[in-house]
Parts: sequence; structure tokens; C-alpha cells
Amino acid sequence: MKKLVIIPTYNEIDNISKMIDTVMSLKGGYDMLVIDDGSPDGTAKVVKERQAEFPERLHLLERSGKLGLGTAYIMGFKWALERDYDYIFEMDCDFSHNPDDLERLYERAEQGNDVVVGSRYVQGVNIINWPMSRLLLSYTASMYVRYITRMPVCDATAGFVCYSRRALQTLDLDKVQMKGYGFQIEMKYSAWRLGLKVSEVSIIFTERREGVSKMNTGIFGEALFGVIKLPFRKIRKAQ
Repeated sequence: MKKLVIIPTYNEIDNISKMIDTVMSLKGGYDMLVIDDGSPDGTAKVVKERQAEFPERLHLLERSGKLGLGTAYIMGFKWALERDYDYIFEMDCDFSHNPDDLERLYERAEQGNDVVVGSRYVQGVNIINWPMSRLLLSYTASMYVRYITRMPVCDATAGFVCYSRRALQTLDLDKVQMKGYGFQIEMKYSAWRLGLKVSEVSIIFTERREGVSKMNTGIFGEALFGVIKLPFRKIRKAQ
């Protein structure tokens, strides 16, 4: 099975080399695709230097600027499908998602699930080092999504996800509209509406230690208003 971890980056110079070392050392044999949005701190330069060590497994796509998390992942999904990957993973670069959990998501996918979510809320609240205000905002957002959409997913905004090839071929990637946290919700909702099997694996989310968070109110605003429209949209399979 070919497995690819997609990691969008912007100014992750403090984390990228350590992340490459960690993913490349995992026993499951994961390839890695970094999609860098023109990081002025030299993140892409580090990736290029490390590609000499892993010429067949470490890949880089560079973009001209900050074009949105969702568009980065869509680019990565299409790249992965063109190269016949069987399982495609989303993950942050800041180690808030534990790379060791990739194997747990993969094992759940291998059991016949099309979308596997690394969930902070499926078994209580598993977040370390977040201020209470941010925790309440995130948890309330997930409850809000479940109420509006009726989607049985506890952590709809989660960015640690495994997609099967079948899932990404079924979803119409060109019709995805949201770019920030709303993108994560829209992808899970579309998969669920199309009858794909969506499962959650409990993870522990740890706030980044290095670098600066990309969180902002605009990201949550898109999700808040975008979710209201989701139940009224026609969700169609890719042609």
C-alpha cells in the first residue's frame, strides 16, 4: 500500500526538519509531500536540502503565497491520485498531531473506512496546553456543526485525517468551496452525505511548541457561516 502524508507549510522553519526525520523514520513506510506557500523563513529551502536524503519519498510543491489551507490540500490530493497512492493523510507540521498516530489512522482505514478522523473529542476532550477560551471555541464549533448538519462526527474541524483513494476519487474536489477550517468540515460532510464510511480515532492534540499559530478569527468566521449553507447544497460524486 502506498501512503502519503501531506503537510502544508508557512514559516515552519523550526519544525520542518524534525517532522521530516520523524515521518521518514516511521515503520509504516510513509512518503511525505510538503506544500509550501512561499514561506519567507526558508522552509522550502530546508525541504529541498533534505530531498537529497530521501529522493523517492520526500516531495515538495511550492506556491507563490498564502492561498488557503483548503487549496493546498486539494492540490496535494490531486497530486497523490495522479501517482496512485492508496491512502492520503492530512497533518500539521507543528507536532500538534503526533506522527506516531498515523499508523492508528491507517489501521482503522484498512478496516474498511473511507475517511478516518484523528479526533480530539470522540472520547472526552484530549487537548494539551490550549487556553480555556480557545478550547471552548473549538469544542463549541464542533457541537454547532453536529447540530446544523446532523453529521455524526465529534471533531468536524479536525485537520488530522486519513482519506482512502476511493474517498478522494468519489468527492468532487473541484467543487469544494471553503478554504480554512470550513474546508475540513466540508470534506467530512460531503463524504458522509455521499455514503462513504467516516470513522474517528481518539488522539491527544498538543499545542505547538515552536513557531507561530496560523489561527485567526477569519478562519472561524468562514466555518461559522459556511456550515449554515451545507445542508442546502447538492452534494454530487465526481464524474
